[in-house]
Order: sequence, then structure tokens, then C-alpha cells
Amino acid sequence: MIQSSIPRRGLMLLISSPSGAGKTSLSRRLVADHADLELSISATTRDPRPGEVNGREYHFVDRPAFDQMVADDAFLEWANVHEHRYGSPQRPVMDALGTGHDVLFDIDWQGAAQISKRAPGDVVRVFILPPTMAELSRRLHARAQDREDVIQRRLGRAYGEIERAIDYDYVIVNDDYDRAYADLAHIYHAERLKRVRNPGLADFVQGLLDERL
Repeated sequence: MIQSSIPRRGLMLLISSPSGAGKTSLSRRLVADHADLELSISATTRDPRPGEVNGREYHFVDRPAFDQMVADDAFLEWANVHEHRYGSPQRPVMDALGTGHDVLFDIDWQGAAQISKRAPGDVVRVFILPPTMAELSRRLHARAQDREDVIQRRLGRAYGEIERAIDYDYVIVNDDYDRAYADLAHIYHAERLKRVRNPGLADFVQGLLDERL
């Protein structure tokens, strides 16, 4: 396809939501369906959950190692979230963007704000909302990954997180998973086609103009 051969700069797709709203399942599906989209693997000081693998879901590091990365300015963003630290390594992301690949961030609002401030022209921000708070509670309990007191803290923080939705470029209500995924995919496809992210278009357009039939 001609479109795919035109040089472009990658984008950072920042997806946020309160815990349990569906950002992780939507993000993983989008990455699986698009060869040019890769997931940014964050570093974190929290312990792995059942089934998580170091280097796949997260880079699990101890607090001293994380603090050294902060001192070395090795993160695009980092934040304290639910008593743990999370950070997005900078070098692999910027290398990917420079070669025309896109990077998805499954990220909280604090991290999204930091990245947006650092690289505003490269980011697309999407916030995922639950249909109701009762449904959010049901999903958190159904996944059976956290103790009850942890679930209650996550629900309490969800209100403040949801307030941040107004800072995002797009907002999707995840009341139907397949429809929410379709909306997310449409957003991603449209943002890839923006002229500012396709610097090679200028030469392609000039080539068309130089053709004389």
C-alpha cells in the first residue's frame, strides 16, 4: 500500500481510566490487532499479580533501582499510584516514534499529564469511563485480584480520577466492550492519518504535482 510507504512519525496513545473500567483489556486488544503499535512497558515497585510476567506486563524493580532511574532522567513520566511507583522508560519510546512506530500507554492521569507536557505534539489522550459506579464496583470484585480494603480504596479514588476525563482528547464510555473497542480503533486510525504526523506527505504530493499526463 502506498500510504504505508510514506514516511511518518509515530504517536503516543495515552489511555487512562479508573481501575476496573476496562483500559487494560482494550489496550491489549488494540496492540494485538495492529502491527505498528507496541505497548510501553512500565517499571513499577509493586509486586506482580497472579499471572503477570516480568518484562511483559511490567518491569518489576525495587525502590532503590526505581529511584536511580528517576535520578538518571530515564522516565518520560513517573508517579506514585496506590502506594507504589510507576514510570515509563523514555529511550525505547522515542526510538520507536522516530522510526514511525506507535506506542500505547496504559497509564494513570498523572502520567498522562506529564507526558503531554513533555511531548504535546506526539500524544493522543483517551479516557475510558465505566457506565455506572455500581458496575465499576462489580468489575473490581469480579476480577478477584485485590483484597476488599484495596478495592474500596480504588473505588474511593475513582471519583477524583473520573474528574480528569475533561482533560483528554477523547472519552469512551465502556458499557459495551466491542463497541468501546471499535470506537478506540477508529480514534487510533484517524490520528495516524493526521497530516502533521506524516511529514513524508509533502514529497508524495509534490511527486503527484510533477506528473504530467
